[in-house]
Amino acid sequence: MTMNPLISADALRARLAGSQPPVVLDAGFDLADAQAGRRDFEAAHLPGAQHADLDADLCGAKTGRNGRHPLPDREAFATTVGRWGVTPATPVVVHDRQGGAFAARLWWMLRWIGHADVHLLDGGFAAWLAAGGATEAGAVAPRGGSRYPLGAPLVATVPADTLLARLDDATLRLVDARAPERFRGDVEPLDPVAGHIPGAVNRFFKDNLDADGRFKPASRLRAEFAALLGAHAPDTVVHQCGSGVTACHNLLAMEIAGLPGSALYPGSWSEWCADPARPVARG
Repeated sequence: MTMNPLISADALRARLAGSQPPVVLDAGFDLADAQAGRRDFEAAHLPGAQHADLDADLCGAKTGRNGRHPLPDREAFATTVGRWGVTPATPVVVHDRQGGAFAARLWWMLRWIGHADVHLLDGGFAAWLAAGGATEAGAVAPRGGSRYPLGAPLVATVPADTLLARLDDATLRLVDARAPERFRGDVEPLDPVAGHIPGAVNRFFKDNLDADGRFKPASRLRAEFAALLGAHAPDTVVHQCGSGVTACHNLLAMEIAGLPGSALYPGSWSEWCADPARPVARG
């Protein structure tokens, strides 16, 4: 069994009052307004929290061929993590205001550089407020610190070329986290080509949540993913989405369900469709 990657608002309040409070990172973001996350953070955030910006902190340089939110170099991200005051001994709690859509990417990336002690606040900022949690306002400067010492990745990645070579591999289960209408290719508001990678199945990341914005119980997630994956073991699963962000939500949900070991295709659809030689499916 894996460690539950979630933490409740009540449990976080207790840990913040304890002898080793976690570093709290707010990953709130809006794909339609790149400054909205920072504005929301400065208007109100958890006490002591720092803002983690998707574009500035969780992405690398874009080439036009590597997707809308390419991963940075591990070394560059380790420097960012160090500025937040995180060391290998530091507990970290991540959250957002979008159902974990962006916090899950940060959760995954911390594990990508070898940091194990990271949890996602279940229900995010809304759950914190509902639990009576206090807030602060204003900009927050990074705590500062030395670069995080890179460890072995605790998560797996699959590059585009490897995925292309494995499209006919029956042992592969490719899971696309985008909304069903985008998966089918009915609409495409963000990328120049509509459709999906051939052979992929669809699991909309929002289906991991209950109506209250918290993750479904582990038993329900396990049953739903078991139905989606069939005979495929978790370590044969590769997750993708539009740009490698919400796919991490499905990776997190599988961890909650006790189904660890699947991989991420970081470039996802926005990288895949940038090369016209790669096949496209619709429907």
